[in-house]
Amino acid sequence: MSVTVFPVRLLLVSSLMFLAWPFAFIASVGRSDYIMEPQSWWRRFVDVCLRALMRALWFCVGFHWIKVKGERAKPSEVPILTMAPHSSYFDAIPVTMNMCSIVTKLESRSIPVWGTLISYIRPVFVFRSDQASRRKTVEEIKRRANSGGEWPQIMIFPEGTCTNRSGLILYKAGAFIPGLPVQPVVLRYPNKLDTITWTWQGPGAFKLLWLTLCQLHNPLEIEYLPIYTPSKEERENPALFASNVRKVMAKALELPLIDLSFDDREISLSHGPLSIHDDSSLLQFHQLVCGLGLRAGRTDSLLQDQVQRARDLQGERVNLQEVSTFLNLPITHTLTEVHSLFDQRGDGLIDIRLFVIALSTVHRPSQAMETLKLAFKMFESEVNGYVLEEDLAAILEIMLGVRELDLSGLFSALSGPETAKITYAELNHFIEQHPHFVQDYLGFENHPRRSSQTESCNGLDRGKED
Repeated sequence: MSVTVFPVRLLLVSSLMFLAWPFAFIASVGRSDYIMEPQSWWRRFVDVCLRALMRALWFCVGFHWIKVKGERAKPSEVPILTMAPHSSYFDAIPVTMNMCSIVTKLESRSIPVWGTLISYIRPVFVFRSDQASRRKTVEEIKRRANSGGEWPQIMIFPEGTCTNRSGLILYKAGAFIPGLPVQPVVLRYPNKLDTITWTWQGPGAFKLLWLTLCQLHNPLEIEYLPIYTPSKEERENPALFASNVRKVMAKALELPLIDLSFDDREISLSHGPLSIHDDSSLLQFHQLVCGLGLRAGRTDSLLQDQVQRARDLQGERVNLQEVSTFLNLPITHTLTEVHSLFDQRGDGLIDIRLFVIALSTVHRPSQAMETLKLAFKMFESEVNGYVLEEDLAAILEIMLGVRELDLSGLFSALSGPETAKITYAELNHFIEQHPHFVQDYLGFENHPRRSSQTESCNGLDRGKED
């Protein structure tokens, strides 16, 4: 197939994309991003041509016929379509079939050729790392949704990322904040050999394109479920609205619900010499932290401030009220749950330094050495900068997500005169010299990395915002 069908299909797909580009470019010239102009006859002609060209493109890819179940509601009835599961760039097929708008990352606009086609469907662009941009995106979705059908429907993948289709992860609230009826849409790729799914763990984009073009036929099923009209309670609570729609879609797909979110991906997929070994407790902590509003807007300077205040306590254990004061948050059920996670002795007192370490870990899981440096600042002796063996064990247990860590192998390898304490410089140098530090010196060689829920939904995507 690689020397027969593949080159022919690739040539046809490339030709159709370049043929569609001038249509999309001409129709997009001089068009406002905020005003929906009347649909003139020539724009309608361009729209028809683009739909035909895109359908021909997908036909050449191998999607010869696409099974559609149910009926898509009109934009005046339902301004937002929620689509799941999101697993591939081939999920663009239903978008191009209907020329609906999407929510996508700002960088998509600069993709050669394809970026012009994306701009044609009038997407809502978001700059993912900018909190202000996220708020503007929500406001734009609300503005379009309340236009009474003036704007095209917005197709939103509420998972916000690609998964392997073995379950539905937590939905983002953006599609549900307007509080208007939505139409759930489910996708199925019933291929015996899956060359569609694009996640962190697996083949790259070009390899998947190659494998898919080598398949004789690629089936796709699109099912439009009944319109979901929110109750008064759901309109006031977008998270509840999103959760209930997710349950409806999971039932239609016969898939389990996975309590992971897009923001959990870095924790599940952390890497480096101190990568998280068991993410179950840290994922639980991360969800609670997000519930407290501590994850949004978190900066390194805020962490540094908390590190200094925690150091000033000099290891003094604090109660729930003092934790509330430390974080400048009211005592709530969520804060009580967070406090109980660190109440190891069951006496209502915790070491706030361990909380700060956990917060730094979930804030930047792939920068474990920075977290380790902060931890040493809180635990080290002011005289010589040493951290005791038992304190280092507590630090690493939080960072790795494990319990009762044995450091005897590490300190035996150091074989220095002071075997019960270590400085950050010494530990950093040792880790640099031993890339497999965790496996070789912390006794994990026979215990593979564990991931509580990511085993059933592994691989979150490569940065697409939907």
